[in-house]
Amino acid sequence: MIRRRTHLTSTFLLIAAATTPAIAQTALPVEQQVVAAVLPLPSDMRAGATVLGYSAGATTLSVLKKGTNGMTCLAPDPKREQFHVACYHDSMEPFMLRGRQLRAKGMTAIEQVDSTRFAEIRSGKLSLPKVPASLYSLTGPVGSFDAATGEAKGARKLFVVYMPYATTATTGIPTAGKPGEPWLMFPGTPKAHIMLIGSM
Repeated sequence: MIRRRTHLTSTFLLIAAATTPAIAQTALPVEQQVVAAVLPLPSDMRAGATVLGYSAGATTLSVLKKGTNGMTCLAPDPKREQFHVACYHDSMEPFMLRGRQLRAKGMTAIEQVDSTRFAEIRSGKLSLPKVPASLYSLTGPVGSFDAATGEAKGARKLFVVYMPYATTATTGIPTAGKPGEPWLMFPGTPKAHIMLIGSM
């Protein structure tokens, strides 16, 4: 039981990395942001991805590179100390964008952000993907990204497949996480998703 809880806790930390407050820093040059942002993706998908990042002096995301393959990647947030980049299918953008908007308004608790988004989904104001949608991420300590090599050594991989409202009954995937096996998080909710970690 201790091993399972430790494993789940480390995964929660990976997902929460992008919302962990830290010291203010300077955004990477645009070219480096693009390189870093697409690192979570398989190499053959990187060139075609859209990249959202920070133009000179900006504190909010904007399109740094328009893509063609249906994937959107987020560059490292200069306000976060921990290195974190993520890429997700474009069908998840309304859900992800709404989360960013709510956090920008001061909602820091994930429960509050989710309850707001879930209510908007129920009302029809916010849309969800109709089919499974992927998310790839890399999370590591500050300094993980090496601009000279274009790599993020020491960063941990995470792969997620969003399946809104999925349950063990509808997927055959358990909700208890075990090392080396996929599991289902937030079953039965709009943000239900299958978790897989890089060591798999």
